Amino acid sequence: MAYVINNDCTACGTCKDECPVGAISEGDIYKIDPELCTDCDACASVCPVEAIHPGS
Repeated sequence: MAYVINNDCTACGTCKDECPVGAISEGDIYKIDPELCTDCDACASVCPVEAIHPGS
């Protein structure tokens, strides 16, 4: 199950730098490509506002 980024995202870029597969893209809030996400939790563990969670 791919991780998702909610509206609490501040677009700080911390998660993008941590993603080992390049699944995160920039925007007003960042987005995770579910086809690339490997559920490694690297992004969620570094998010300073806890805006990244497992998708449903």
